[in-house]
Amino acid sequence: MADIKLFKTKPVVEELTVSAVALEKELQTLLENNMQTFFGITFLRSEYQITNGRIDSIGIDENNCPVIIEYKRSVSENVINQGLFYLDWLLDHKADFKLLVIDELGMDKATEIDWSMPCVICVANDFTKYDEHAVNQMNKNIRLVRYKLFSDDLILLEQINAPNVAPLKESFTKDTPTSSKDKTYKNFEEQLATTHPKILQIYESLHDYIMSLGDDISENRLKLYSAYKKLKNVVCLEVRAKSIMVYLRLNPTDVELKEGFCRDVTNIGHWGTGDVELIIKDDADFIKAKDYILKAYQKN
Repeated sequence: MADIKLFKTKPVVEELTVSAVALEKELQTLLENNMQTFFGITFLRSEYQITNGRIDSIGIDENNCPVIIEYKRSVSENVINQGLFYLDWLLDHKADFKLLVIDELGMDKATEIDWSMPCVICVANDFTKYDEHAVNQMNKNIRLVRYKLFSDDLILLEQINAPNVAPLKESFTKDTPTSSKDKTYKNFEEQLATTHPKILQIYESLHDYIMSLGDDISENRLKLYSAYKKLKNVVCLEVRAKSIMVYLRLNPTDVELKEGFCRDVTNIGHWGTGDVELIIKDDADFIKAKDYILKAYQKN
């Protein structure tokens, strides 16, 4: 892979050299202690013991989906296959994960677990071209994240793939347990199936526009909404009968709020993440929304 160069420009231009991690455990501890900031993940437990193995880090992301984080400690280590094994174990032991969430975060959070898009994040100093090729062939929600340390207080995290995989279909079935507060809501597939044809057309245009912003963004189609993310969510969409609700990871003070189209929902409950809400009802709203969506992409 092409190397990344980082320069300090003041007082003179100077290239920063890559620093080594004294111990891989130091990197793991840094990420675990700041997982919400780095990845939008609530950290649950380190070195989580399972049958025939031990998961490096386990958490639940901002979409309430389970996440496994594995750290590649050497070039020869096959962390991707290891992560796949743990992911399969997780899907076969949903009750164990729920108990973990209950222990760490309480019953309310446990009832919100969304199994439609569980994820494995593999973190390494570098990956080979074979690692990237293998992930692309697997059609699994596996994210490769490369790190570089440039000093004691500078770390770069680079997502080098953006998996676009189908959600687990069993998560959309009527028999799937749901929290009490979402039993009366249509899941995202039902939203698309029952919306007005014009709204569906606008949704498809929105999807194409968001995905065109860069090859580092991927769609996570979840139980009740669709999330477009880099390392963290950038845009969330909820489709209704006559409108599309768009939630952006933006500071409401950084954008122009327009009554009937754009508002601050920092303290207003909603599905998905983001403090700026857009209401799109027609093509004119879609055109206006593009600038807001682009700003969210650029800032995240």
